[in-house]
Amino acid sequence: MRPKRDTIAESPMFAGLSKDQLDQLEGIGREVALKRGETIFREDDEGNGFYIVAAGKVKIYKVSAEGKEQILHIYGPGQPFGEVPVFAGKHFPANAQAVDGSRLIFFPRRAFIDLITANPSLAMNMLAVLSMRLRQFTVQIENLSLKEVPGRLASYLLVLSEEQAGPDVVRLPISKGQLASLLGTIPETLSRIFNKMSAQGYIEVNGSAITLLDRPALDDLSVTGRLVD
Repeated sequence: MRPKRDTIAESPMFAGLSKDQLDQLEGIGREVALKRGETIFREDDEGNGFYIVAAGKVKIYKVSAEGKEQILHIYGPGQPFGEVPVFAGKHFPANAQAVDGSRLIFFPRRAFIDLITANPSLAMNMLAVLSMRLRQFTVQIENLSLKEVPGRLASYLLVLSEEQAGPDVVRLPISKGQLASLLGTIPETLSRIFNKMSAQGYIEVNGSAITLLDRPALDDLSVTGRLVD
């Protein structure tokens, strides 16, 4: 099991902090173990703190009035989530659920506010992370509203390649059903697009492993958003 201190120190939210500051964070952080499918918080629950993923994966999602689920984010080890209410003092704006058996570190809001009041550099790190999240969310909204599904999938695969250090073979960190929700489509449509992109030489699919055969074509597809029949 990875030590709590290592997870905190390597999170982008806490990059560059001193040993003393990391000691203080470790002191207020509480480890939480979750089973697969277990709810972490629901939309409109009180924002009583935020989390960092130590192990496993967590999905952030909304549910429409008709019961349709839209995944907004999937977070893995080292990534924080639920941090906006720490500053806003409001309720969680979406739901959070463990995708796998997961281990989290929870930072209570009141204790964390006291800590950043005494250590302003913590607030600067959080603002940097929140700014990056806002940019990612803006790109996601653009993809969902302006691009067709093939363009969304191409964009996702290219971003995944960057996150996994740029290999020609990427591994999907979530199921294809969850990926369909993340891209704003249904599993049947996503399967057809995977098949079409494979047939046209963009990618090769082998289970969760996707080989990027033609990066320039994927770049173009991520912009145009449309496959040629």
